[in-house]
Amino acid sequence: MQRQAVPVAPEKRKASVFDKCRSYDVPDRLIAAGVFPYFRVIESAQDPEVRIGGRSLVMLGSNNYLGLTNHPKVKEAAAQAVVRYGSGCAGSRFLNGTLGIHVELEEKLARFMGKEAAVTFSTGFQVNLGAIACLVERGDIVYLDKQDHACIIDGARLSFGTTKKFAHNDAGDLRRLMDDGGRKGRLIVVDGVFSMEGDIANLPEIVDVAQQFGAGVMVDDAHGLGVLGRRGRGTAEHFGLEDEVDLVMGTFSKSLASIGGFICGDAELIHFIKHRARTLIFSAAPPPASVAAASAAVDIIEKEPDRRERLWKNTRFMMDGLKSLGFDTGASATPVIPIIVGDDMDAFGMSKRLEEEGIFVNPVVSPATPKGRALLRTSYMATHTEEHLARALDALEKVGREFRVI
Repeated sequence: MQRQAVPVAPEKRKASVFDKCRSYDVPDRLIAAGVFPYFRVIESAQDPEVRIGGRSLVMLGSNNYLGLTNHPKVKEAAAQAVVRYGSGCAGSRFLNGTLGIHVELEEKLARFMGKEAAVTFSTGFQVNLGAIACLVERGDIVYLDKQDHACIIDGARLSFGTTKKFAHNDAGDLRRLMDDGGRKGRLIVVDGVFSMEGDIANLPEIVDVAQQFGAGVMVDDAHGLGVLGRRGRGTAEHFGLEDEVDLVMGTFSKSLASIGGFICGDAELIHFIKHRARTLIFSAAPPPASVAAASAAVDIIEKEPDRRERLWKNTRFMMDGLKSLGFDTGASATPVIPIIVGDDMDAFGMSKRLEEEGIFVNPVVSPATPKGRALLRTSYMATHTEEHLARALDALEKVGREFRVI
């Protein structure tokens, strides 16, 4: 006999966990205003110019700093890896998913970074989640810059330790927090290059504080790898502090033209992370094509230092151009150059107008940036030409004046 549903009085219904989803209307309001900037479909490779809706736009929103995502050698390496190994590893690194090319890439990365060992993960986000969570145990303290990337913050949350945040790039505030830490195990984790505003971590003073209190130092160099330092090793090399930084994390999705991530340091530290990081043990291994592409990118970085020189030439050209027009570019000292707008809706509106003018930029609003400090995040490639950048400056001047930002 079929059971009849018993009606429940409205006052007795429990609140559904999905109610928040049904009432969420932030994207709908942006769409209605004609300024929704997310999930734009790109119909081409991540080159200096991309195609969207059949139109060509100058790309100022990519992390393809060295312009390697469409490099013939990178694509060929990925294709050959698929032919040899197939499309995936069908398991975790811990069990059946370790291929010879994983080990070869880890050895190459350790050598390139000047460290004893490295281990690769399927994404950069997983590196920080897994490494921080397993290193910071109950009774330990992890110290984060307030502008650290979300994956650093989430890695700290997943740990059983205590999290303390210091004022952005303020080693004095870090020292104040550490004065209260007793004799517990301590780890400082900072971005080398802060991903929204392009400023560089005050690593010399942070290292001084770490040494004073016996703390470990980990640098997330997602946006510094391939960009900073004489050989492209990143922020620690930039400051001459490679021996003082215990762990360096990097991603493949920026300068290394792929997807994935790694962490490198002393062999004992990496051995521990390999056997304790849940995001490594319980995730499928990075696929062969991604590993081979990243490996080829490392080779190109080592053999073609002129790419980094062209990147910095383009960065200086745009920094000078933006400042001469009167834009506020914050404290950027890298190829990530913010244009400070202030109001969230102005950032959305300017992004849309720039798209209409043939320029792709990313609007950034809170919580990714402090409230009232909305910005347009622009970033540059070694493969941009001066003609690309001049077009961008013309459009930025036009739209900046329309919105009274300049």
